[in-house]
Amino acid sequence: MTDLLVSVYPWTKALHVISVIAWMAGLFYLPRLFVYHVESVETGSETDRLFQVMERKLLRLIMNPAMTATWVFGLCLVFTPGIVDWSAMWPWAKAGAVIAMTWFHHWLGYRRKDFAASRNTRTGRRYRLMNEVPTVLLVIIVISVIVRF
Repeated sequence: MTDLLVSVYPWTKALHVISVIAWMAGLFYLPRLFVYHVESVETGSETDRLFQVMERKLLRLIMNPAMTATWVFGLCLVFTPGIVDWSAMWPWAKAGAVIAMTWFHHWLGYRRKDFAASRNTRTGRRYRLMNEVPTVLLVIIVISVIVRF
C-alpha cells in the first residue's frame, strides 16, 4: 500500500490542493450569503426561499464533497512515507487548524438549517465576524505547510 501512495503522490497532492480550493471557496461564500440573507430578505418571501436553495446547494453539492475529498486526499498524504515528520510542530498546527475548519463547516451547516426553519437568531455582524474564521485558519495551515516550523 505504501508503494502505491508513493507512486501516486503528485496526483494525490494535486487533488488535495484542488479540493481545498473548492472547500475554501464555499467556506468564504456561505457566511457572506448568510449576511445578505439576514440583512436583506424577509422571512417567508420568494427571495428567502431562493437564498435557502442557494445555501443548501452550495453546502451539499460543493462544500460537503470538497471537504470529504480534502480529508481523503489529506489522509493519503499523511500516510505516504516520508511526507510528514510528526516530531515537528507544523503537522500538529495544521491538523488542529483543519479540525477547526471542519468544525466551522459543520457550524455553517447548522446555521443553514436555522434559516431553513426560520429560526435564525444571529445578526449580519455576527456572520461577518465568523466569515474571518476560515481566513485565520487558512493562514495557519499555509504557513505550517510551507514554512514547516
